[in-house]
Amino acid sequence: MPRAILDLFRKMRAGEFPDGAHVLRAKIDMASPNINLRDPAIYRIKHATHHNTGDKWCIYPMYTYAHPIEDAIEHITHSICTLEFEDQRPFYDWLLDKLADGGFFTRPLPQQIEFARLNLTYVVLSKRKLIQLVDEKHVAGWDDPRMPTLVGARRRGYTPEGFRRFTDQIGVSKSDGWIDYSVFEACQRDVLNDTAPRRIAVLDPVKLIIDNYPEGQSEDCFAPNHPQQPELGKRVIPFSRELWIEREDFTETPPKGYFRLFPGNAVRLRYGYVVQCTGCDRDAAGRITAVHCEYLPDTKSGTPGADSVKVKGNIHWVSAAHAHEAGVRLYDRLFRTAQPGQESGNFLDDLNAESVKVIRAQLEPALKDAAPEASFQFERHGYFVADHVDTKPGAPVFNRTVTLKDSWVKTEK
Repeated sequence: MPRAILDLFRKMRAGEFPDGAHVLRAKIDMASPNINLRDPAIYRIKHATHHNTGDKWCIYPMYTYAHPIEDAIEHITHSICTLEFEDQRPFYDWLLDKLADGGFFTRPLPQQIEFARLNLTYVVLSKRKLIQLVDEKHVAGWDDPRMPTLVGARRRGYTPEGFRRFTDQIGVSKSDGWIDYSVFEACQRDVLNDTAPRRIAVLDPVKLIIDNYPEGQSEDCFAPNHPQQPELGKRVIPFSRELWIEREDFTETPPKGYFRLFPGNAVRLRYGYVVQCTGCDRDAAGRITAVHCEYLPDTKSGTPGADSVKVKGNIHWVSAAHAHEAGVRLYDRLFRTAQPGQESGNFLDDLNAESVKVIRAQLEPALKDAAPEASFQFERHGYFVADHVDTKPGAPVFNRTVTLKDSWVKTEK
């Protein structure tokens, strides 16, 4: 570098010039058809407080200059970038070649390789937009389970294996395109289906009273921990006179094809007995407070009489006397449209007001001591994880990771 230029650069470094007064450029070829090789700026003056060095520096390197040098210092072999960096690659290679010729780095040098950006529907990945979501409190923070961040994915219960399956499935392309979020959810669902133990949870509970079952009596029913993995054994589910069932599992006026509880109809209590509905109780406002039924004593699952009565309906339950009440967060997609902001120009207009619902659920007793980050399939409902931030010993809080099926298929049509 000529002495005059070096002296001027030192004055820039010493803070003798205001912002924008000078830049340092790499002398390459002003006639190059690639604008990035037309003597690009590599240092500029900026009087700003740095989070590490404070006010010590007032000159800073341009990103395209710092990028290849950092890669070489850190012994990066392949620098993977998105397609907008493709026309920057000639400068990347030129700079590293010059530094290697000068003895600063040894060959082989890092290689820059470009591929198409991953565009996911129903998600924003722009850092500016994510910061806005956090700063304006549209989400609970960077680790909000609806956020497309690693800490958010961890709290949501997304698995590393699910991410790997997703990347293997979509592959690498040079063509820009959109990947539907359901593809990612399906990969997570497939992994959790293989690994997550089964448990029972009643998310919208109403009392089911078995009038002919002895008061104060209970007995054990047995359910597999995983139906496809018998080696994982079975667990005990207590059965008693009063149970919690899903409110949607009873109606007084059943539509066509409804095979659950309604007056006169019989169903099987999963892993338990066949029961026949006899009626219900209501409060002053007309809301159903309890459903009544009678059980058939010789129809317990796993006994010789289990198949003596044929029924079409099968519902799940937990014993009211043994259930554990816990907080459950039902997470869904943060945005209600595939490409947020496409129509209005403001991505916040497409926030999904139903992206989280907090409820109190009744869980089978085995879930009371769930360890943080333990994942389960709540039968009929989906896959849930014990939140590692809010779960305490004996008091788990569960986040829904993904439903059993893609719940957006019908709503999008």
